[in-house]
Amino acid sequence: MSLLFALYVFSYIIFLCISSSTALDITTDTEALISFKSQLSNTEALSSWNHSSSSPCNWHGVTCNRLRQRVIGLNLSGLRLSGQLSPSLGNLTFLESIQLQKNQFTGVIPEQIGHLVRLRALDMSSNSIEGMLPSNITRLTKLVTLDLSANTIASKIPQDIDSLTELQVLRLGSNRLYGIVPPTLGNISSLANISLGTNSLSGGIPSELGKLKNLIELDLTINKLTGTIPSSIYNLSSLVNLAIASNDFWGDIPQDVGQRLPKLVVFNICFNRFTGRIPWSLHNLTNIQVIRMASNLLEGTVPPGLENLPFLRMYNIGYNRIVSSGDRGLDFITSLANSTLLNFLAVDGNRLEGVIPETIGNLSKVLSKLYMGENRFHGNIPPSIGNLRGLSLLNLSHNTISGEIPVKLSQLENLQELSLAGNQISGTIPNSLGRLQKLNSLDLSRNELVGEIPSSFGNFQDIDSIDLSYNKLNGSIPREVLSLSSLTTYLNVSKNLLSGSLPQEIGALIKVSTLDFSDNLLDGEIPSSISNCISLEYLFLERNMLSGLIPKALGSIRGLEILDLSSNKISGSVPVELQNLNALQLLNLSYNDLEGVIPSGGVFKNISSFHFDFEGNKKLCSLSSCVAQGQGRKMLIIYITVPVVVTLVLCFAFGFLLYVGRRKTKAITPLEMAKPHHPMVSYDELRRATGNFSQENLLGIGSFGSVYRGFLSEGNAVAVKVLDTLRSSSLKSFYAECEALRNVRHRNLVKLITSCSSMDFKNQEFLALVYEFICNGNLDDWIKGKRKHANGNVLNLMERLNIAIGVACALDYLHHDTETPIVHCDLKPSNILLCEDMTAKVGDFGLARLLIERPTNQVSISSTHVLKGSFGYIPPEYGWGEKPSVAGDTYSFGIVLLELFSGRSPTDDSFTGGSSLTRWVQSAFPDKSEQVIDPQLLSQIFHNDLADDKGPNLQLDCVTAVLGVGLSCTAESPDGRLKMKDAVAKLKLVRDNFSKLNQNKGPSRH
Repeated sequence: MSLLFALYVFSYIIFLCISSSTALDITTDTEALISFKSQLSNTEALSSWNHSSSSPCNWHGVTCNRLRQRVIGLNLSGLRLSGQLSPSLGNLTFLESIQLQKNQFTGVIPEQIGHLVRLRALDMSSNSIEGMLPSNITRLTKLVTLDLSANTIASKIPQDIDSLTELQVLRLGSNRLYGIVPPTLGNISSLANISLGTNSLSGGIPSELGKLKNLIELDLTINKLTGTIPSSIYNLSSLVNLAIASNDFWGDIPQDVGQRLPKLVVFNICFNRFTGRIPWSLHNLTNIQVIRMASNLLEGTVPPGLENLPFLRMYNIGYNRIVSSGDRGLDFITSLANSTLLNFLAVDGNRLEGVIPETIGNLSKVLSKLYMGENRFHGNIPPSIGNLRGLSLLNLSHNTISGEIPVKLSQLENLQELSLAGNQISGTIPNSLGRLQKLNSLDLSRNELVGEIPSSFGNFQDIDSIDLSYNKLNGSIPREVLSLSSLTTYLNVSKNLLSGSLPQEIGALIKVSTLDFSDNLLDGEIPSSISNCISLEYLFLERNMLSGLIPKALGSIRGLEILDLSSNKISGSVPVELQNLNALQLLNLSYNDLEGVIPSGGVFKNISSFHFDFEGNKKLCSLSSCVAQGQGRKMLIIYITVPVVVTLVLCFAFGFLLYVGRRKTKAITPLEMAKPHHPMVSYDELRRATGNFSQENLLGIGSFGSVYRGFLSEGNAVAVKVLDTLRSSSLKSFYAECEALRNVRHRNLVKLITSCSSMDFKNQEFLALVYEFICNGNLDDWIKGKRKHANGNVLNLMERLNIAIGVACALDYLHHDTETPIVHCDLKPSNILLCEDMTAKVGDFGLARLLIERPTNQVSISSTHVLKGSFGYIPPEYGWGEKPSVAGDTYSFGIVLLELFSGRSPTDDSFTGGSSLTRWVQSAFPDKSEQVIDPQLLSQIFHNDLADDKGPNLQLDCVTAVLGVGLSCTAESPDGRLKMKDAVAKLKLVRDNFSKLNQNKGPSRH
């Protein structure tokens, strides 16, 4: 009996202990969750989370182990929670799953997350989490799924990530990850999904990934990866999705890639530099759904076999060098008729020739997007295209297609974008196009269309932009078109034969950004209702026959950046209300019949802040010049503060004129204050100066046009930059470059002499900038050895120092010594020119930005919505969406400096596997700098050195100091970079030390 009693007591004690422990554990979890909630807002969905509840196991999104009464799962996905993640998460030590995706969490991932050693799934994707990956995240050795994609985490991927031995899914895409793809990933044999796209990863694809025999998906799109694709990747027979687009990979794609990867469903290699031919084996993968090879350097023809792909949904080979041969070269289009699920077809930007086959109408009924522009198609548009009722986009632009627009296009009732621009299409615009109710973009520009603009266009309900420019359309602009309140981007009917007046209905375009009616035969007055176009940024009415006054109401369009009313018959005064246009970047009122005083308030106070032209208005003057020329009683009464009797005024005026005559001082003419800083030159003069823009005078071709050498009438050698007006960005580039250079003067900047905005012999728009001619080419050619001195020598140390200092001085001037700071945005060796005496001059300001404060939602003409620069020289923060800054220019200068003294380009093929120019130099700095110095410069140092044996070492010290400046300018963080003033000072100090060394120079050894 006593034994039974003892056992009972012992069991009761054990029960109490267990109960006490359980109570303690669930209490810990409760407090952790309450603490987690306390850091959040928008917690309506977590109303059940409170102390009054019996157990957190009953709370929304919480899962417990019923036996142990511990929290093992937390699923709060899609609840729109906001706030920071509490470190108390680390106290939920039994957690196996965290699902916090699609919320609005901010801040960093707490280090305490590393305490959750039982965690198998961690999903915090689609939030705004930042900072770095926790250093102890690799302690979570039971993780099967790690998904932190679509945040802003700026970190390297841990090299010891192979500690996560059970990991199957790794998703870190759409962050700010940098560094290399760790080769140790190849040790995680369980990995089935790797998604690292949209980051800033560099280096190459490690061949170790070829060991992942279970890998199904590999997504490395939109990074900075380089090199060739390891052959081991093509041996991953389990791979279903291979996406490596938007990097800098090169080399041939194996023709048997389809045989090596038999399970491929997605093959995406867009935006790289792959060469060779389209792999024929891809067309044998009967299960493949996506083939994307656009924007590479692929050649040859489209291989046969497309009829074998019944599940194909996307086929994109645009922007390569694909050709077609013979009469049946476009039969591959017919072959795609078997792909009944095809909804995206792009063959644009190639060298395909021939007539578009009538059988194109047999393609998939669900085909949504058809891109065939920028090829060499001729003949008519086949009416059978009207059978493709699922089309939402049809682009046949920039071919040599002729004939008329088929009426059957009006059957494409789902069409949203129609572009037939840049062809030879003739006839009238079918009235039936007005049936396309869903159309939001219509581009019929640069054709040979005649007749009137159909009034049926007024039926468009969602139209965003219309471009009918460069045709031969006549008649008046339909009121129905000017009533399209849905227009938000542009209405462009320039370069036609349109007549009549602008109707008052133009005021209905309250959302439109650009109106271009230039180069027509429009007459009458500018309607005052145009002031209702409150979103207007660009208004072009030049070269018409408009008359009457400039509406005062234009001054209420506060976002207006360009206003061009030149070459009309407009009279009256310049409305003082225009001084309210604070966003104005260009005002052209030249060649009208304006009179009176140019306003002097508001935006006109600082006329150097924007580009203006009042030339050709003989009765127009500034306040000072009007008074100086004795404009008469009315002007004097207005601007003389104390009224006097008429006789005294006349005496004063007469005496003033006598005084001016005696001094023989020329009065300021009405236009002297108003004419552009750079007088415009005519198209004919530039044509003669460049020998009709002959190939013999072609100096080079850039992103915005071509540069020619020429001689103006007075015999001065010039460089004429002719902008490609077919590029949508050319106008902004033109004005950005004018704006950047109009008021700057520095010995290390290329001098802008004049400009030309005219029409060429084809009656097409012509834009050109005329610069001083720089005879010694660009720095890029000198670094690469394409240019040398007459004696065969390359740049010596002193020349390189002077060039570096010259460029640094130019940037320092642009950043700190101009009225408005200027950021170059595209500094690289090819944009640095060398004079006869090897003085460096910075040029090409087509991407320059003026750092001025602007009202909300206003964008400068010198800005672009999409940053463009040169790969290798763009600072990393620009890739994350940061605005251009002086620190960005400093980074580019640092890269140029390292390239100048190392002879190695930042895009050199040797920089693979995570290496880069900066890392390569850093690895040798400072003790082994000799290993990274330009071999040709190194040879000069050792073989043409100073008499003193210490000479080479002292010169090496100079170069090492310069490399140090370059590394300081290329720091990862913008705040950590050297300021340009400091860079100039440090480089000048190096030069001074070298000069002192040179003063002690003895006779040469050789």
